[in-house]
Amino acid sequence: MSWRKEMFGSEKPIIAMLHLRAFPGDPLYKRTDTMKQVVEHARHDLHALQEGAGGVDGILFSNEFSLPYQCPVDPIAPAAMGRIIGELMSEITKPYGVDLESDPMAAIDLAAAVDAKFIRGTFTGAYAGDGGLNNTDIATTLRRKRELGLDDLRMLYFLNNESDEYLVERDVVDVAKSMIFCCKPDVLCISGAYAGQQANTDWITRVRTAANGTPVFCNTGCRADNIKEKLAISDGACVGTAFKVDGKFENLVDVNRVAEFMTQVQEYRKENE
Repeated sequence: MSWRKEMFGSEKPIIAMLHLRAFPGDPLYKRTDTMKQVVEHARHDLHALQEGAGGVDGILFSNEFSLPYQCPVDPIAPAAMGRIIGELMSEITKPYGVDLESDPMAAIDLAAAVDAKFIRGTFTGAYAGDGGLNNTDIATTLRRKRELGLDDLRMLYFLNNESDEYLVERDVVDVAKSMIFCCKPDVLCISGAYAGQQANTDWITRVRTAANGTPVFCNTGCRADNIKEKLAISDGACVGTAFKVDGKFENLVDVNRVAEFMTQVQEYRKENE
């Protein structure tokens, strides 16, 4: 049995993004907002994701609305996420992970604090984009994971950054092979240019062929009308925008869209697993 089957109950799990609203100090956090509202929005989304047609297979808490992202993040980000997850802990029924955008070290520490089963992020590479330069430090990140005794924590690596580009052009297959050799990722995640945009199907196919058993997830752009196709060429998916009201990134989760999506997933599993 693979670790995915053991953790999520499926060889090709659907991990739902729980996009947390902006925190105090973030540009999108209004003067009239409160952390209590942020917690309640998260509670609404959590229950919708867990209840639609039996719910998704896993939950990934992410500071998605802390735009533009920082590296390193302000201390308020892990503090706010710790509060939110702590308040919701007794209501979480699915395996859960954390994603602190652009700050792997903070994600490692937060995972230890809230008993997360997995983290996702941009752990390797050097990138340029709207936020400037981002130079990761996977060596320090993995040593911090070891230092905290998180031997069972699974790491979902972005193979390509959603919004930034490598400083030097690199073929995705070469990147994947190097990443697997040096870092031993638990999952490789392939993304489109931004949340909700479809990932390159050719990239997924090529990388999965070259990955020699390392799981490859479709990281963006999965919808109810294409998830069967995406699962056929990948080992799972991270899904966020498709679950929102009207399929819009800025909205809350719609339990009916979750049910519609997961019904398609269940049909795929009956036919293929």
